[in-house]
Amino acid sequence: MIFNDNLPIYTQIMNLIKKRIVVGELKGGDKLPSVRELSTELKVNPNTIQRSYQELERENLVFTQRGMGTFVIEDKGVIKDLKRNMASNVIKSFITDMKSLGFTPEEIIELINESAREAK
Repeated sequence: MIFNDNLPIYTQIMNLIKKRIVVGELKGGDKLPSVRELSTELKVNPNTIQRSYQELERENLVFTQRGMGTFVIEDKGVIKDLKRNMASNVIKSFITDMKSLGFTPEEIIELINESAREAK
């Protein structure tokens, strides 16, 4: 994973795990890699992974069972909300970028429709 200097690493790791959850790589009830495993995989300090896991738990996306590990929550409604929130953030960022390029809302919609037709 290549990290962005403009965002804390623990936040980027949280975003990676969230994405894995919403795309179904990690399903409700799945065990996350251990802190050591993920720190080795991503080549970051274990404390950074631990902070990511703690923040994900604070956001009620994962839970920890002492001696067993950290698991994805099984509440499909929470996962669905997470997916919608992530999509909303992508859309807001996209619209902001398009407006900065001088596109009107109507032009943005037209371009999206064209791209969607081409993607079929």
